[in-house]
Amino acid sequence: MIQATRELPTESELREQFAEFEYETWRHWPIHWSGVWVGALAAFAAAIVIGLVAVAVGAHLLQPEHRVVDLRKISLATAAFGIFGSFLSLVIGGWVAGKIAGILRAEPAMLHGAVVWLISLPLFVLAAALGAGSYLGVWHSGLKPATDSTAPFETPPQLTADAAADVQAENRAAWSEYRQNVARWKEETPRAARNTALCAVTSLLLGLIGSVIGGWMASGEPMAFSYYRKRPSVAARN
Repeated sequence: MIQATRELPTESELREQFAEFEYETWRHWPIHWSGVWVGALAAFAAAIVIGLVAVAVGAHLLQPEHRVVDLRKISLATAAFGIFGSFLSLVIGGWVAGKIAGILRAEPAMLHGAVVWLISLPLFVLAAALGAGSYLGVWHSGLKPATDSTAPFETPPQLTADAAADVQAENRAAWSEYRQNVARWKEETPRAARNTALCAVTSLLLGLIGSVIGGWMASGEPMAFSYYRKRPSVAARN
């Protein structure tokens, strides 16, 4: 009695079956929350330190009259500290999270860096709401809604009718200057709000880029996009 022999699948058929099995299999990336929280706190602490250094050297001016009305008038030191602080603080946070989690692959390490940014964002918003946003850098002060439109100018005194003529003339001139300053302040408020929001968005996006790069650095893998295609598999390395 002759038994029919079963043909073995070809290499292309095996590859197709494996690809289908791999497509149907979920590959979740677990989050190492301890590393993420420590990384977020490290990023927040680094932002505060860099912001306070900027205030100490005069790069960040916190008075209301120094609000950003014209982006072209931002000093080089202010821009440098804003960019440097936003980027470097989240690089530190992403790197700390990746190292604590012990991730050796670039992709999950970059994901952890992005999650650090997500956790840090509410911390920055809370600090700004409590009035400490400027200490994180002038660019982070835009995270607080501009609800107070009070002009920071001293109101001239009201004189009595028996005041001397020269004193009344000086008082009228002071009131005229005060009204002009208040009118200019109200006119510039919409532009200042837009510029402050633009600086805040730029700062946050720089922080997101920094957190992803920090996580990538923590993985120890080469920071090249072409490395993914030629990366050796786990089976080959074992």
